[in-house]
Amino acid sequence: VQTLIAAGADLLELGVPFSDPLADGPVIQAAAQRALANGMSLAKCIEMAARLRAAGAQTPALLMCYANPILAYGVERYAADCAAAGVDGSIVPDLPPEEAGELEAAFNRHGLALVYLLAPASPPERIALVAQRSQGFIYLVSLTGVTGARAHLPAELERFVARVHARADQPLCIGFGISTPAEAARVGRVADGVIVGSALIKRLAAAGDPGAAGAAFVGELRGALDAGE
Repeated sequence: VQTLIAAGADLLELGVPFSDPLADGPVIQAAAQRALANGMSLAKCIEMAARLRAAGAQTPALLMCYANPILAYGVERYAADCAAAGVDGSIVPDLPPEEAGELEAAFNRHGLALVYLLAPASPPERIALVAQRSQGFIYLVSLTGVTGARAHLPAELERFVARVHARADQPLCIGFGISTPAEAARVGRVADGVIVGSALIKRLAAAGDPGAAGAAFVGELRGALDAGE
């Protein structure tokens, strides 16, 4: 993680492994299974974030965690422990705003951001609700389906971003399907942030030196984004 920060990552999404990651494609599913087999847990993810802060990392960091582990851990305990560890908030992909009141209240008490997602099929009323409730930024899912690299990003992506921009004041960050520096540059021209998960994890899993491979990939993405500004 420290090498990714040094290579130019602006924000960290630390994925909490879960046995039923319904929003994730095969690469992240496999990574979650490896992590669970090695004894990783939500508590250990929070401890890792605390160690990252103790080592001097100041880059904003969110936990990407499904709802069930949070409920099993305890909503108030989760919010308090995240805040104590220096985590800035969470993305909970299977928790819609209509069912998030308890977690949202706990996060507000502890100064944490709860980030909601929007998909291309989101109707105007859903966009308005998420624009009202999401904190920090809004996570735009670039396409319908699970995470993972795609051959092409959808042609209507820019129109989707424009629809949300018309109703939301928060920064918009786009994820799902972004796997190359060229795709990152395209997204970066219309959004405030680019989220890359599966493509990064795939490189880490195949590398003899994951730190170096991750840093090189993040450096490529950083260069493409900076060149497009």
